[in-house]
Amino acid sequence: MMFKDFIKEKIVQILLLLFALITIEIFLIMYKFAIFLKFYIPIIIISMYCIGILIEYFSKNKYYSDVNDTLNELNEKYLFTEIVKTPNFIEGEILDNVLSQVNKSMIENVNKYKYLQEDYKEYIELWIHEIKLPLATSKMIIENNRSQVTESIDEELDKIENYIEQVLFYARSNTVEKDYYIKKIKLKEIVNESIKRNKNILIEEKVNLDLHDLENEVNTDNKWVIFILNQIIQNSVKYKRKDIDLRLEIYSKKQKENIVLYIKDNGIGIKDSEIDRIFEKGFTGTNGRYCNQKSTGIGLYLCRNLCQKLGISIYRNF
Repeated sequence: MMFKDFIKEKIVQILLLLFALITIEIFLIMYKFAIFLKFYIPIIIISMYCIGILIEYFSKNKYYSDVNDTLNELNEKYLFTEIVKTPNFIEGEILDNVLSQVNKSMIENVNKYKYLQEDYKEYIELWIHEIKLPLATSKMIIENNRSQVTESIDEELDKIENYIEQVLFYARSNTVEKDYYIKKIKLKEIVNESIKRNKNILIEEKVNLDLHDLENEVNTDNKWVIFILNQIIQNSVKYKRKDIDLRLEIYSKKQKENIVLYIKDNGIGIKDSEIDRIFEKGFTGTNGRYCNQKSTGIGLYLCRNLCQKLGISIYRNF
């Protein structure tokens, strides 16, 4: 708090004080008081007022400086009202009380929407659980009645299953820490499971697979990592070039402090100007919109969020 700004707020008081001093001086002159009193009275009044102003300024300045420092040091700034000291001046006490009431109202409002979000999440998970049953039944019927038509239906059901899985993982993406199990597992097992889940579309699109150097072991949750791999593989197929067969290469390299899993394809790629946005929610890119009008831009966004929760890095290597 700047002293000049503090004084500006006191300008009305200062003008009233000057008016009062001038009035007092007029009366002192009119009644012919001693010269000593004519000087002593205004000097003592001005001195006491200045001392009071300085005491008030330093007291408030220290408090607001502490408040500002506390706020800057906090990562979760919404906790500010819980730890800030109660001021020792009336305006500060009023403000502190107002902030406490606002904070209480905000917490109640947040809890309300948190409850609604949890309720909605539970409904989505229940809906997904229920819809999986007719899907599984449909696949059994198709398995027992193989034909060109049912195979086409089976392919569409696979797409529906992928979208349902995406919805499920999206609903759980904010609570990954409550739904994962870390264990040591070979990358080969994770990759093979992902390939198995996508075998129909890989066969249909005649994808040339090149899997090698996958014997490295990692500590992770295989369920979430398989989902991440599924999204990347499906994106590779979705954004393949039409003039050549898709080639998908997956391999790993052990480095000093980590293990890197590489996934390469010869798809349509992405413009250099759009590279930094590939993990943004809803971003499909110019090439993506041209190649696939039904792109949602959710897959890679989910991959990045899940990787952050699992402590995994994900990036595009050029």
